[in-house]
Amino acid sequence: MVARPTWQGHLKLSLVTCPVALYPATTSTNDVRFHLINPDTNNRIRMVPTDPDVGPVERSDLVRGYEVSKGEYVLFDDADFDQVKLESTKTISIDKFVDEADIDRLYWDAPHYVVPEKGAGVEAFAVIRDAMKKQGKVALGCLVLRGKERQVALEVRDKGLVAYTLRAHEEVREAADYFDDIPSVKADADMVEIAARLIAQKEADFDAAEFKDRYDAALRELIKAKTKGGKGLVAAPEPEDTNVVDLMAALKKSLQGSAGSGAGKAPAKAAAKNAPARKPAAKKKAA
Repeated sequence: MVARPTWQGHLKLSLVTCPVALYPATTSTNDVRFHLINPDTNNRIRMVPTDPDVGPVERSDLVRGYEVSKGEYVLFDDADFDQVKLESTKTISIDKFVDEADIDRLYWDAPHYVVPEKGAGVEAFAVIRDAMKKQGKVALGCLVLRGKERQVALEVRDKGLVAYTLRAHEEVREAADYFDDIPSVKADADMVEIAARLIAQKEADFDAAEFKDRYDAALRELIKAKTKGGKGLVAAPEPEDTNVVDLMAALKKSLQGSAGSGAGKAPAKAAAKNAPARKPAAKKKAA
């Protein structure tokens, strides 16, 4: 079942416009979710909006407030928010085109599928999509989503577009604040070479389907055990830190273990370079 659109409006490139809808490209419906339960009564806890003076209140009767000073608020209702009308509230206007590599990966955020609304606008959508594909560029525009204007990057995918919301510059912390205090250490060349060979042995193609959330699976097993009245816990021992003294030994052992287990496949050239020469296998005689 297709999800409901997150946003509906128009996509605009200069004088060319077309009606589009955005759909979330990811889902969390398969996540394990828990509720708060009172263990004394086994009742599920309800989060009820409560006024300290009058008690419980209806959520639909509430308005939002911005604190201008301690304990003082400016109040806003739906009519107030309707007065903030930007073009990006209903239109994604493409402002510029850039190379994908120009956008630091720290800024990429949530993806949404961009689908043309049925009707005359489909042809205009196809024109914008095919022109972007021909130029090999990523489009940049703005969009008001969930009460906040976000910059979006649009790229061609199959017959449609994918719009990634981009984090604002002030949302991304400076890496130097965290990395500058890392001590400058000159790594041993021999250790680096062994680690590089270990990486070559573990090279493989990316396949998202191969990843399985083992924590989620363990939770489901625990839920199943508790449902049946059993007691099941999954032990997850933490790995020990590698001491500097045995770092070389750990690298060599990892390299040997990786080669023996066959985990990951190295490219043909890397394998030929790193693997020792072997004698050709003898041919089997026909029975």
